[in-house]
Amino acid sequence: MNFQALATPAGGLGTVAADALIVVLPADGKAGTGDKALDAAIAAATKAGDFERKAGRTLYLHSAEGVKSGRVLLSGARDASAKAFRTAVAQGIAALKGRSVRHLAVALAGNGVTAAHAEALAIVAEQAGYVYQHTKPSAEAIPMPAKVSLVTDKAELAEVKQGLVQGQAIGAGVALARECANRPANFCTPTFLGEEAKRIGKEFRLDVQVLDRKAVEKLGMGSFLSVARGSEEPLRFIVMQYHGAAKKDAPIVLVGKGITFDTGGISLKPAAEMDEMKFDMGGAASVLGTMRAIGELKPKVNVVGLIPTCENMPSGIATKPGDVVTSMSGQTIEILNTDAEGRLILCDALTYAERFKPAAVVDIATLTGACVIALGHHHAGLFSPDDALAGELLEASRSAEDPAWRMPLDEEYDEALKSNFADMANVGSRAGGSITAAKFLQRFTKAYPWAHLDVAGVAYKGGANKGATGRPVGLLTHFVLSRAGRQA
Repeated sequence: MNFQALATPAGGLGTVAADALIVVLPADGKAGTGDKALDAAIAAATKAGDFERKAGRTLYLHSAEGVKSGRVLLSGARDASAKAFRTAVAQGIAALKGRSVRHLAVALAGNGVTAAHAEALAIVAEQAGYVYQHTKPSAEAIPMPAKVSLVTDKAELAEVKQGLVQGQAIGAGVALARECANRPANFCTPTFLGEEAKRIGKEFRLDVQVLDRKAVEKLGMGSFLSVARGSEEPLRFIVMQYHGAAKKDAPIVLVGKGITFDTGGISLKPAAEMDEMKFDMGGAASVLGTMRAIGELKPKVNVVGLIPTCENMPSGIATKPGDVVTSMSGQTIEILNTDAEGRLILCDALTYAERFKPAAVVDIATLTGACVIALGHHHAGLFSPDDALAGELLEASRSAEDPAWRMPLDEEYDEALKSNFADMANVGSRAGGSITAAKFLQRFTKAYPWAHLDVAGVAYKGGANKGATGRPVGLLTHFVLSRAGRQA
């Protein structure tokens, strides 16, 4: 799609020449569009009881008198915020589904449009056109407009253009993350993720290395290797580097959990809904999507993406409960439950991150069902002992409309990880399971500021709506951009 900022014509909004015009009408305001013909049509529809300025209400008007756009879609919003605008635009696009619209114009009535509104429009339009087809070629692609215009005042044009550029890059990153995570595990293998990283690197000029088992063994990643040993599918360790600042500038490191299928290993999961464990590489998918967005936006900051990826399978040579392994850091781990495997591959990647002397490290993982119980499917769990870093990530989550909630990391939770046979156990009791998982990872992060995002509840949806969401690409991209702005 081609996104553009369009200055409101001198003749008013009704003179915009588009195949369809979505007008977002905030419920908390009474201001009209400023266009006589459009305001008359809205007033008539409201008086007739066909439309109310309430969130979720839409009305389609065809060939409205005095309006140049042949189709007008009125869409109610809770208020004039970017979040409410995003929801209203999504409803408007859905209401236009099936109609031939090559040029779509969008306007917000009675309020100024900001970069946040522009970003929201670009993201929602990109997502509306996404359809998974890789193993379902019968799924019909949704016809989307070739051009999408956000109508704004002349004074806001530059800001809106920048918002559209940013939103389009984030939207493409989200779509990439969704596509990778949606592919079944017999298609989305560690090898595939490595090839995808190389493709992104080639397109956006990133330095990419994909290490195999031999290289991982040489690095001494015994914890990572213990998870991969039960599968015949070869592991990969992906290293992606974006150089946007001076070589001396410390990078941000993003670490994504890449378990392309999780059976639980010897600690086998129940059969029900195990198919959804193809999404256990949601963290890895979000790192790929974020690196793609960063590669397109080219912020002045250095970023490293690390993805340890493998399958967790039961076999005659799989790691057993009670086995003790030595991590890359030299710390030993008693594996009490092989289904707590994500932390075992992440801990070695977190140790590897030290070589970059990072300004900050953020790991992203569909790590625990306990986080889903705690926060449901709206907020990601954010863990960090660093108040400043946690604050930056929470601010990024708000600006990206990609919610996160800070969780505790009190030292008392460490008690649950004590082992009689190793430096630590890989699990504690069920109580506070998402916290003890984060405390396990914290033991490998003493060399730098660190945060952990548990995205088990937000990276995908289950049941009838099963599919990846692409979260938290938006949060991560906003975090990187804010760091770039701060350094600039």
